[in-house]
Amino acid sequence: MLKSIMMNLPEVSSPTQKRLSFKEKLKWTLIILVLFFILGHVPLFGLGDNQLQRFEFLSMILGASFGSIISLGIGPIVTASIVLQLLNGSGIVKFDLTSQDGKKNFQATQKMLVFGFIIFEAIVYVFMGGLSPGSYYDPATNTLLASQTSESVVALSQSTIFSLEILLIIQLIIGGIMILFMDEVISKWGFGSGISLFIAAGVSQTLFIQAFSPVASYANPDIATGAFPKLVQSLAGGLVQDASKAFFAIAFTFIVFALAVYAQAMKVEIPLSFGRVRGYGIRWPLSFIYTSNIPVILVAALLANFQLAARLLENWLGHATFLGGFNASGGPVSGFIYWVSSPNIVEQIIQKQTILIGWEPLLQAICYVTFMMVGCVIFSIFWVQTAGMDSSSQAKNIMGSGLQIPGFRKDKRVLERLLDRYIWPLAIMGAVTVGFLAAVADLTGTLASGTGILLTVMIVYKLYEEVAQQHMMDMNPMMRKFMGK
Repeated sequence: MLKSIMMNLPEVSSPTQKRLSFKEKLKWTLIILVLFFILGHVPLFGLGDNQLQRFEFLSMILGASFGSIISLGIGPIVTASIVLQLLNGSGIVKFDLTSQDGKKNFQATQKMLVFGFIIFEAIVYVFMGGLSPGSYYDPATNTLLASQTSESVVALSQSTIFSLEILLIIQLIIGGIMILFMDEVISKWGFGSGISLFIAAGVSQTLFIQAFSPVASYANPDIATGAFPKLVQSLAGGLVQDASKAFFAIAFTFIVFALAVYAQAMKVEIPLSFGRVRGYGIRWPLSFIYTSNIPVILVAALLANFQLAARLLENWLGHATFLGGFNASGGPVSGFIYWVSSPNIVEQIIQKQTILIGWEPLLQAICYVTFMMVGCVIFSIFWVQTAGMDSSSQAKNIMGSGLQIPGFRKDKRVLERLLDRYIWPLAIMGAVTVGFLAAVADLTGTLASGTGILLTVMIVYKLYEEVAQQHMMDMNPMMRKFMGK
């Protein structure tokens, strides 16, 4: 019965044509992107208290908009992927990913887990106080309130509050399912994947706001919140410290952009020859960051889930747990989460006007960098094994293209041994590099978080490579010129 359910799960139908045109993919990508932004502004009906709205970093990484119908974001999808990779990598649950049936079983199991996590996270968000309904009703404004603020409000009954909680859970489940199918639409009809697109969209939106917003800051009404307006106003007003913070935030943002593009462009090329045509060969490229941005996405999502769990437990129990406690602004102050969170080292140096900032921030920074690097390596290894990027799969692709190693007979085992020399070192070194870059970028206090910028640059660069490789001949000449081809 379970297998029957797995094989009959609802899904987005694949295109009937073998190859979609550039215009068709662009159309569906833009439709889903616009729909994603619209859903992010659809509020949850019956919501009173939103304890998650201060977690801006989490909303970017999870592709969510807390308080809207897509408050779950890509969290259930990424969590299901992490759990299934750990189960498959440890051998607890084994899938034969070399066969077509094994791949179908893996995908069906992952989708069932996604549905399960959508329901589970929706219940947790509501019943543990992250997104809770109002306890009071204000007839004057016709709104639900989280707490009694005046004598005119009416306290709601427990049955009414429970009904509102169920209504919130249903809305979150609907939003989570919509994100799941929107991700499928992008994967089958658009460019790249929905997960990457939603992360890039959220980070880009936050980056634009943090860079150019002219809105006044709460702490200093005379200074804008955007980095560029803040820099100009601070210099004009003689506020050296504020100007330094804005300048270094902008500078390190550009540095992270440049490093991410440089690292993404690095490749190792293996010389191969055509077996049937003498004297002709090509170089088979393997990216230095072999598993791309997947390890960073998984580690960042894992950290986001830890932070959400810690915050929800603190709300539910009324005190901090071993996972961590938070201050009024949502920053971690104790527990496990505190030691794997990134301190803004540059801002602390500017505030204290000395590089001697103390042992605690330095130890916290070391713990964070280590966690990111080790986590990226672990998920990179699992991803190579489960995503068909191992030496056996690559050798099969090369052999199918009619290529072989110059000077060796056409044997898959010989090709696998050669690829093993490159793939595993690249998977590990690339993961260490991308984890280190993401962590250091966070420590420098870049706009929209260093991890977010790194992910966005890598996502956009990979999207550019995919479009340039597959659709350079069927796109508009002006678009081709814009792509630099």
